[in-house]
Amino acid sequence: MTFFQLFILAALQGLTEFLPVSSSGHLVLAPRLLGEVDQGILIDVALHIGTLLAVLLYYRRDVWQIGWNVLQGRRAQNPQARNLGWYIALGSIPAFAFGALVHVLYPDGIRSIAVITATTLFFGLLMGLADMFGKRELKIADSTLARVLIIGCAQALALIPGTSRSGVTMTAARFLGYERVEAARLSFLLGIPATAGAGAMGIKELFEADNAGLWHQAFTAIGLSFLAGLFAIHFMMVWLKRAGLMPFVFYRLFLGGFLLVYFVL
Repeated sequence: MTFFQLFILAALQGLTEFLPVSSSGHLVLAPRLLGEVDQGILIDVALHIGTLLAVLLYYRRDVWQIGWNVLQGRRAQNPQARNLGWYIALGSIPAFAFGALVHVLYPDGIRSIAVITATTLFFGLLMGLADMFGKRELKIADSTLARVLIIGCAQALALIPGTSRSGVTMTAARFLGYERVEAARLSFLLGIPATAGAGAMGIKELFEADNAGLWHQAFTAIGLSFLAGLFAIHFMMVWLKRAGLMPFVFYRLFLGGFLLVYFVL
């Protein structure tokens, strides 16, 4: 795989992981539209590790507060942060469970254009409804275990390409009444355990592959997607302070329509 291919994939992953348009769907579509060989699940995982590192850096204060207070237990100086940490841990269980099932049934991932087309359109429409009719009352401080579990169950659906992890979790959060910026912030924090778990599995498979060339490609992918991810998070948070999710809804409908005509019909 050339550096140019890795650059394109990393840019797609970095941007689409945090914009609600589905990074996994774009990673499947890219080689087909460019006439390239599919990069495979291991490079996909490496790209996700890069965006995971971007989240950890961008939200380092939140991550530190949550992690430190969870470790302090009953002695926590910030019980709210401790509780949020446990909510996020428990809310990640659906994604881990569904991810394990998908890995058994589809070891190379779900890479069907028909599936991506359907999920791009359906979850795009759902996101539009949530953004138009969802209330704007709740902040992360108002999170309860029940609310985070609901958003966590929505996150599990993101194992299906075209759904968008950030998109479906923000959709669920908006339906529950979270403000847009708070919905995005909770979405990104909730994605840390699930992405870390997938990354750990990918690293294990890289070790088993014992392929120096693949390792080099993986590290390049991690670095490039990390940089693109930092830019995308910052852009998304600035954008949500000024506008809504509708431009991303229109993009998803356009992309879904294009895929329907070009690949499916």
